[in-house]
Amino acid sequence: MNLSKSLLATATICLLASCSSTKQSGLQSKNQKTYAEISIKEGGKWNGRKYEGGTFKNVESLDVPASHTDHSWYIRYEGPGWESNKVGYRLYLDWRNAIDIYGKLTDTLVLPQVGQDGFDSYHNMSNWGADILKVAKGMGVGSIGRIINNEMYHFKEVEATEAKVSNHKDKSEVKVKYTGWKTNNQKTNLESQLTIFPDERYTKHTIQSSESMEGICTGIVKLNNLPVIEKLSENKKWGYIATYGEQTLFKDNLGMAVFYQVETAEKPFEGPHDHLIQFKPSKDKITFYFLGAWEKEPDGIKNKEEFIRYLDSNLNKLNQNNELK
Repeated sequence: MNLSKSLLATATICLLASCSSTKQSGLQSKNQKTYAEISIKEGGKWNGRKYEGGTFKNVESLDVPASHTDHSWYIRYEGPGWESNKVGYRLYLDWRNAIDIYGKLTDTLVLPQVGQDGFDSYHNMSNWGADILKVAKGMGVGSIGRIINNEMYHFKEVEATEAKVSNHKDKSEVKVKYTGWKTNNQKTNLESQLTIFPDERYTKHTIQSSESMEGICTGIVKLNNLPVIEKLSENKKWGYIATYGEQTLFKDNLGMAVFYQVETAEKPFEGPHDHLIQFKPSKDKITFYFLGAWEKEPDGIKNKEEFIRYLDSNLNKLNQNNELK
């Protein structure tokens, strides 16, 4: 085979591999601005609570194995991830059930490459960015828990967990169904839908419980004793809680916020590890929004005053339209 034919064959193989990788990851176009994925190991085996060997493969849905827990090395970056061209998020798909933030140094989509070069390599700053939030015992931002007598119940007892991801031209989604979530000797089936949109930082989070239960809540992890910021819309139908300041793993500025419907909320209050919004007991769907805004993202928000203006602009949209998207 001469050199020109060899080069052509090599280029064809590379192109086919690129197309296959793109199809598998769910990325449909270089112009796509949102993306969601879940990636699991195949070809290895379980050894107790840890998965050994194998390679990662993207799947559209996953019934979480009973043996899976934190740091099982089975799910790439430990759960589903979703991103816009502004920011990325991931959900710990285990008993912690917290939502973490990926700060991005680029306005391109990055999740397909995250965690491919080592299980927790995303904790180190790279050319795309990094995991920037320390969740510890908290909820991260915008996740779900249940608080009873000032004790936070995560998802330690769940009969089954199913996760699905989907990508569309105007949004990307993660859906999680928790069957038989047991807390305080009570059980419910909880469904969670997380949706992210092009050019936006916020995630729209819709939850629905099969049982009316006291104490279902969301929130923002408390870090560095930063004060909570609170505000209601002019029509008093929406409000937000937020924090801003030096609260990343890299000691730079990050803003976090949760927008909630006042009629669905019991109260905002201080939990042991989080600033919380407790929802009223209900079997109806409850929708709220959460976001992270990192100062180092392209054209990022650089100070507290800019961050509050950004929050107030979104609160005004909720005041006028009762939704952001």
